[in-house]
Amino acid sequence: MSPSTILERWRQEARRFPKRIVLADAGDPRAAEAAAVLNGDGLAHATVIEEPAEHVSVAVAELADRLAKPVDLDDPLHVGALLVATGEADGCIGGASRTTAQVIRAGLRVLGVAPGVSVVSSCFILVLPDGRPVAYGDGAVLPDPDVEELASVAVSCAETFHRLCNEEPRVAMLSFSTKGSADHPRVDKVRAATALARTMAPDVAIDGELQFDAALLEAVAEVKAPGSPVAGRANVFVFPDLDSANIGYKITERLAGAKAFGPLLQGLGGVMHDLSRGCSVDDIVTVSVIAAIQAGGRDPQPSSSITA
Repeated sequence: MSPSTILERWRQEARRFPKRIVLADAGDPRAAEAAAVLNGDGLAHATVIEEPAEHVSVAVAELADRLAKPVDLDDPLHVGALLVATGEADGCIGGASRTTAQVIRAGLRVLGVAPGVSVVSSCFILVLPDGRPVAYGDGAVLPDPDVEELASVAVSCAETFHRLCNEEPRVAMLSFSTKGSADHPRVDKVRAATALARTMAPDVAIDGELQFDAALLEAVAEVKAPGSPVAGRANVFVFPDLDSANIGYKITERLAGAKAFGPLLQGLGGVMHDLSRGCSVDDIVTVSVIAAIQAGGRDPQPSSSITA
């Protein structure tokens, strides 16, 4: 299988029911080019929010007035999130010219946290050179997650991976220890998060604590974690902190030649994703396609307020 296989499958799914996607990087030529590709290839009804005021419908203005915290109707990120919240858009993509913190703040202020989710986190989908997809979390949001947050990251990443990769997730809770090979408060955190994640998602294969090699390689798993339902076969890797997750995904991307997509935000009350400021046009297109898939459902009629 080649890396293009899963990308083409995503595009085929997006073409079935094109969604309304707003790109919140006003003035960035990459966003404009990505919108042209999305529209031209039938992947989405895409619009760049160049003039936020043009997209402030009555419903958007009313929602902005009702929110507990003030929103900036001159900020494309805030307006994009409002369009998602009112149902006038299915997904919002931003971050090509904004920081991750700005994207997350806009999402939290407008969309809030989804029901049943305790914390917003992120997931990177990496497609390895042989075409295998894996998920890494959390590489963008939580600097030092506590037990409850780390368990929530595990469950959210499993759901994201299952939805996008059409495979059963096998979640490895990563550490510098495997099954008691070391004792340390940081290892204790991973052990406790593993136990909690299992109660939160009893039907998902979750195991830890595991070192990366034990999680990935069957030969190592047989020695370090015999009998584990995950070790040696993991496809979702949950790192203990932001340092290790962010470093890990960049190493996998740059040294292993993987294609990285994300950070995909998880746990918001609507579909909104971040972009790396070093992203390409293709990256914006692919993350928009991912957002369209996650929006799901039947094909809506494009709203007149956002149609390109």
